[in-house]
Amino acid sequence: MGINVAEFKRDPEKLNAKLNSLIHMSRADLVNEFSRAYGRSPPLRLSNFILALATAYRMQEQVYGGLKPDIRKMLLNGKAVAPLRKASPGTLLIREWRGQQHNVTVHEDRVEYQGKAYRSLTEVTFQITGQKRSGPLFFGLKSKAQ
Repeated sequence: MGINVAEFKRDPEKLNAKLNSLIHMSRADLVNEFSRAYGRSPPLRLSNFILALATAYRMQEQVYGGLKPDIRKMLLNGKAVAPLRKASPGTLLIREWRGQQHNVTVHEDRVEYQGKAYRSLTEVTFQITGQKRSGPLFFGLKSKAQ
């Protein structure tokens, strides 16, 4: 089972077309593609968006190779690379919360969410969750340990 790695290596445009088609697939088709890529059924609670991303990642991993051994070892040992402290202007932050995708664009002096400017990620996080929470933590720019 699995994907046709040799075909995608010969013709990278076919892989690109396949990857681009994932986001438009029905849930049943995504589950089928995930199962082909991973050799098992996906977890039940994955959204279609995450299912498409996971499938795309696995397909690219099979065609182009996975993580370098030293990076893989570092991740498995729990040692992270230097944390990202601040997002650069132009960065698009994407967070899925309760089944909805939320996109925030970082600007020099503000962040933009749903066409409205905010002073901080924490303000955006409050708009999304209704709770006072760390915006950088919510969007994955820092970990709880920091």
